[in-house]
Amino acid sequence: MTNDAVPFEPWARDLLRCPVTGATLLDATGPDGEPCLVSTDPERPLRYPVRGGIPVLLASEAVPA
Repeated sequence: MTNDAVPFEPWARDLLRCPVTGATLLDATGPDGEPCLVSTDPERPLRYPVRGGIPVLLASEAVPA
């Protein structure tokens, strides 16, 4: 995981939360090399895609991290 995978302003980054668990999200790179956001929930870590610089925070798009 890297902190620069998704170019968000710090104030915007602080607003994003996992829509399933409410946990904070960290910038990451998925197994396909594409940027994604990963939930910090220790019991249910989920990964969300980022497409065209826009996070897709839909429960139906989440995959286990």
